[in-house]
Amino acid sequence: MSTAPSRPVARPVPAVLAVVLRGEEVMLVRRANPPDQGLWGFPGGRMEMGESHLDAALRELHEETGIAADAPRLITVLDFIEHGGDGRLAHHFAMIAVLCRWRTGEGEAADDALETRWFGAAELAEVGPAASAQVLYLAQLARDMSAA
Repeated sequence: MSTAPSRPVARPVPAVLAVVLRGEEVMLVRRANPPDQGLWGFPGGRMEMGESHLDAALRELHEETGIAADAPRLITVLDFIEHGGDGRLAHHFAMIAVLCRWRTGEGEAADDALETRWFGAAELAEVGPAASAQVLYLAQLARDMSAA
C-alpha cells in the first residue's frame, strides 16, 4: 500500500478591517506591506487564535494607528481573492469589516501603516485607484449604520 504525500490544505485567512468614523471622517492607513502595499485602506490584519473578530478589530486599529475605540459591530464580510500571473491562487482573505466607535487619538502610523489620515466624504471619493477595493463601499455602509 502506498501513501501519497499530503499537501497542505489552503484555506481562506480570516482577517479584520477596523472602520472608524469620527463625525463625517473615516480613518484610513496607507499599507506598508502586500497585499495592497502603498494603497489607502482601513486598519486591519489577521485575527489571532482565540481572538474574536470584534477584539481583533480594536487591537489592529490600536496597533496600526494608536487610536482607541470601543463598541465594535459587524458591518459585513468580504472575500478578497487574488491570483498570480500564472493563474494560481495567491491570496484569499475573508475580510470581516467592523464598525468601531472612535474614542481617542489622532492616528499615528505604526506596525503595517506607512501613513494615517482622516478622510471626509469628498476627499475619500477623490482617492480613486490609490485606495484598496471596497473602501468607498465600506465607508458608506459604516455611515449608514452609525446614522441608524
